[in-house]
Amino acid sequence: MKSGLEVLLDSGVRSLSGQRVGFCCNHTAVDHRFQHGIDLLQEAGVNLVRLFGPEHGVRATAQDMIHVHEQKDPVTGIDTVSLYGATEASLHPTPESLQDLDVILFDIQDIGARYYTYQATLGYMMQVAGTVGARIVVLDRPNPINGVSVEGNLVGEGYESFVGAFPLAVRHGMTMGELSRYFQHHCGVSCNVDVIPCEGWQRTKWLDQTDMPWVYPSPNMPTLDTATVYPGTCLIEGTNLSEGRGTTRPFHLIGAPWLDPQAFAKRCTELGDKAGLRGAIFRPSAFLPGFQKHAGTNCGGIEIHVTDRNRLDAYLLGMVVTQAAYQCDPENFGWRTETYEYVDDPIAIDLLTGSDEFRKWVEEGGDLRDLVTLWEPQRQEFLRRREGCLLYS
Repeated sequence: MKSGLEVLLDSGVRSLSGQRVGFCCNHTAVDHRFQHGIDLLQEAGVNLVRLFGPEHGVRATAQDMIHVHEQKDPVTGIDTVSLYGATEASLHPTPESLQDLDVILFDIQDIGARYYTYQATLGYMMQVAGTVGARIVVLDRPNPINGVSVEGNLVGEGYESFVGAFPLAVRHGMTMGELSRYFQHHCGVSCNVDVIPCEGWQRTKWLDQTDMPWVYPSPNMPTLDTATVYPGTCLIEGTNLSEGRGTTRPFHLIGAPWLDPQAFAKRCTELGDKAGLRGAIFRPSAFLPGFQKHAGTNCGGIEIHVTDRNRLDAYLLGMVVTQAAYQCDPENFGWRTETYEYVDDPIAIDLLTGSDEFRKWVEEGGDLRDLVTLWEPQRQEFLRRREGCLLYS
């Protein structure tokens, strides 16, 4: 396989000759030898005049929801614009930061979930680039959790945010290049965009079924196994439970100081069986979060073990775990009400799920199978919309 970056470099970068080039990237923009795109492009003679850093920064040293104030790349000294600063406005590049550039390259490894913010950064950059006539070239990479599995509902009106910027299914099954086409065709984003597809990827393939290198895309996404469950267990961010941050198993370890591990695992299993969940087993567990929620406090909970990733509906997994935690201890369970990704209202769980339906379903003890059925027309509509945007067989 070749990434879009490698395809561009193999072409001799003739298309960039004599141009002022911006580069929106992070540490995942590497070739098969783990050489970074910044270095490779400069060695090829590309005039890189400005970098744009997404959440976590160009070198990905910041934790989630920690504002980044980059002005210079610490390695190369290139001027850098942070697209994750102290205000919501910082999520969009300023027109001034784009208008003196001939082209902006975009190369960031996504993981295929709506609330993973890198695709929102792409969409926001496209929106601003369109206003100043700047051209964007997406250097594509595979969707690491395959490009065929699609799960969940769409974002409802009034629930848009950085974790739900565009009407995508939760697990969208698309690459960044395909998403750029979707933003153009279905989200009203007008921008001059080219995609350099990766070569040799079939959308049924998971990343570990290719020879593409894995570089953890963010500080709490250490492995492909983590990315497998993230489209579901990211919902725990919308609660007062720990999602295992500061452990070696983030998004697999779920719990809180007041939860009984055996009771929690039993309830997850019961609700999962009732909802038709397959491909995961819940093990009673205890863990010590290293930071954020319940940092330094022993938590009782579960560890999620994936037994068949191809049968697993990750979004349903997250819904099951959340509902089970609520039912195990409704007195101590709480929805996260603190500011989440720059937004105070709606609350985090509603931003993540794209409406208030799931939260109310949990509070009222609804059957998750009925909610999945209710959302199925949205998933089907998304499948129809995305069809003309796909680039890989």
